[in-house]
Formats: sequence, C-alpha cells, structure tokens
Amino acid sequence: MKLPKFVHGYIDRHGRPRYYLRRKGFKKVPLPDTPWSPSFMAAYENAWAEQPPIALSRGNAKPGSMRALAIAYFASPAFGTMRPRSQYIYRATIERFCRTLDQNGMPYGDKPAAGLRREHVLKIVTARANKPQTANFLIKMLRALMRHAVEIGLRSDDPAREVRLLRVKSGGHHAWTEDEIAMFERVHPIGSRERLAFALLLHTGQRRSDVVRMGHQHVEDGMLRIRQEKTGAELIIPMSAQLAEAIAATPNGNLTFLTTYLNRPFSPHGFSYWFGRACDAAGLPSFCTAHGLRKSAARRLAEAGCTEHEISAITGHASLQEVQRYTKSADQKRLAVSAMAKVKARTQGG
Repeated sequence: MKLPKFVHGYIDRHGRPRYYLRRKGFKKVPLPDTPWSPSFMAAYENAWAEQPPIALSRGNAKPGSMRALAIAYFASPAFGTMRPRSQYIYRATIERFCRTLDQNGMPYGDKPAAGLRREHVLKIVTARANKPQTANFLIKMLRALMRHAVEIGLRSDDPAREVRLLRVKSGGHHAWTEDEIAMFERVHPIGSRERLAFALLLHTGQRRSDVVRMGHQHVEDGMLRIRQEKTGAELIIPMSAQLAEAIAATPNGNLTFLTTYLNRPFSPHGFSYWFGRACDAAGLPSFCTAHGLRKSAARRLAEAGCTEHEISAITGHASLQEVQRYTKSADQKRLAVSAMAKVKARTQGG
C-alpha cells in the first residue's frame, strides 16, 4: 500500500502496525487506524496542519549566535504582535534555517549573528534559486532577524536588506474556468461537504482561512458577515441562491459549516489537502486549487461589469492593484469584445 506523503510505518514487537507522520524539522506524530481510512486521514490532516516544529533550545544556544538571536526575536514585541498563523510560519521557517547545515556541516544556528554578511545571504539564497518563493520567504525572515539584531545592539546594519528578492515567473494561482467549475459540480452534488466547500469558496471569494471559520452565526438577513483573518477587514457579503441552497442541503451540527470526518473544524492546511482530494476525484488538473476559486469569483465579478471597488468590497482586497492582477484576463476579453463591436458597427454603418 502506498502511504500518504511523509507517513512512515513499521510492525512493532507485538506484531501491530504503527504509523507516524515524520517531516524533517518537526516532531513525530503518531497516527491511528489504517492508512486512508476516515479516522486516519482526519488525524493526518490535523497533524499536517498543526504539527509543531522542534523548538529551539535556549540552553543550547551560544551567546551571540543566530540561534540565540532567533530566541530573542521570538520574545520580541514585533513577533508577539503578529497573528498566530504568521507567528507559526515565521517560527517554523527560522527554526528550520537554524538547523540547516552549511557546506562545512555546521548548523547556521551556531554561527555568530554579527558575522553574517551580504555575500553570505546571497550564497544562502543562490542555493535555493530553484525554489524562488522559498528563497524569497527566507530573505524576509533573515531581514526580520537582522532588524531585531540592530534593535538590541548586536549589530549596526542589516546585510539582508540589500539582497533583492528573486523574480518568480508565475501567473499566480490558476483561476478556474467555467468548464472546470462544471466538472466539479457534476461529481460532487448538492448536499455533500465537498459541494458546500466549493460553494463557499466560489460564491464568497474568500480565502481558505476564512472559509473554514464560517458558520450559521455569521449569517444574518441573507448576508454573510466575516472578519478576514489575514487583513482584519470586516465584510458583509450577500449570499447567492446557490450558496444558500448548498448550506441548507448539507447536514451540520457544528459551529462551522465545514468539518472533518471527526466533526471538528478544519485547519487551513488540512482543508487544502482534503479539498485537493475532492478536486482529484472530479478529474481536475492539479493546478485547480481552493485559492483558484477566489480568483474565479473575482473574474466572474469583472465579467459582469463590476468595478474594481465593487470587486474589492466582496473579496476584501486592500490593494486595487491586486484586484487588477486577478481580473486582468477578464478585463482584456471584455475590452476586446467592446473594441470589435465598435469596429463592426462603424464598418456596417459606412
């Protein structure tokens, strides 16, 4: 049997199979039951999303080292005021970096923070050039550490500040086409959890982190009221008939519309994994993701003739530039159709 990603199994001395989620830099998490069973996958989804990184040991940190600087940064006001999800991502990335070995086999965490220079940062980034998004995020983490080093007087400059982010050649998440939307709807009927998740994503235009928190307590007079986790913006969104139908048809006894096999709320990462399997079942390509439906919602609004301000009132984008990026193809199509209509009218009139 092929095991899920990062799952390892063995037979113990009593002849019983044991399974664990094992990821480098994270604590080992035991998993129950048989692989691919509902209880196993529910535990796997939760462990994947909430698996804690192995904490840096304060006792093993050399004074003035990158590891000691990281521990000091985690106790700083700048880190403490971040949202919990951002703290988790920052901490996991920094701790993983501190455990990474350099070309001489020495952990970066044991190196002196005052000795980090621009050429060192460039070398670290170059080694990750095949994964530009990962490299860029690491640059941001090093900048945060170096800013804190300056604040506490450990050094007088930020060597990561002048290192440019790598250019990512990507159009971002794929916006689902109408054919792909229809494929999902054919396989997952009204009344299924998959269809409800799909409707929440497509008909609200929200991120997965907000969709997994939505529940009946957010509905009032046919409107959905939600405060975005990422931006803190409070939105009031009219519910479409399709979304209202999906909610009414799906059994639910929890505070959230969407729950795992164990009737618990999804974590964002657990939801992504689960929804990805629903997309696979519908025969959709791997680039059809949950976030892609947010882009499809913006595209539909643009094709309906909504202004950028109207679209951002639904999606909650703080930057109109981001809305423009989401709706660029829809705007191009609409303008092209309008232009050709004008040419046709002029030639026929002449």
